[in-house]
Amino acid sequence: MDLKLKVWRQKNAEDKGGLVEYQLNDIEGHMSFLEMMDILNEQLISEGQEPVSFDHDCREGICGACSMHINGEPHGPDAGTTTCQLHMRKFSDGDTIFIEPFRAKAFPVIKDLVVDRSAFDRIQHAGGYISVNTSGNTQDANSIPVPKVNADKAFDAATCIGCGACVAACKNASAMLFVSAKVSQFALLPQGEVEAKDRALNMVKQMDAEGFGNCTNTGACEAECPKGISLENIARLNREYLSASVTTDH
Repeated sequence: MDLKLKVWRQKNAEDKGGLVEYQLNDIEGHMSFLEMMDILNEQLISEGQEPVSFDHDCREGICGACSMHINGEPHGPDAGTTTCQLHMRKFSDGDTIFIEPFRAKAFPVIKDLVVDRSAFDRIQHAGGYISVNTSGNTQDANSIPVPKVNADKAFDAATCIGCGACVAACKNASAMLFVSAKVSQFALLPQGEVEAKDRALNMVKQMDAEGFGNCTNTGACEAECPKGISLENIARLNREYLSASVTTDH
């Protein structure tokens, strides 16, 4: 198939940036979106032009590094799929594809399609951990009963890959779905009880300090999340935060 690409090019964080048009021909439907981007870069290099910078790592839909805004949707038109797992058969011959970086104040553009998502790391550092001793003297796992419903929900929350699609999809650039997933995966298990109150308070405080917007429950985050993280986690975060606020001296 032949495609017209309109790709966001930005030299650095200070550059204004803008969309640049490229033509690609003979793209096969079995190719992944990133393979198509590789072909574009090979074409640009052969023409003596600078290739498009974009993040990628495992290309297996696990790490979340491949975050792109494709035709107005984080990760593109295929539901429950990361950019690296998006295939070109989702597009048609003659299509124009707009490719942009994730847009959020807390995700400043570094270059082209690469954004700085270290704000997520700092939120995680603020409370996304447990202090349970696991250095060889732990109890038998079966001695700490965990209801299967809670275990399943904790596992579902833990599937969050921190890609930032929730932020990119939200009209307020809210990080509530990400934070709620990271809080929920511990809040539902006994190992997470020790830091439970500080975790909710500290992670929300850091989220606000990073400049993310507020949640208004439009549901775009859940709809665009490649791992299907549920809005139910945001409700749980709100409960954890309220409980911590009224029972601590913070």
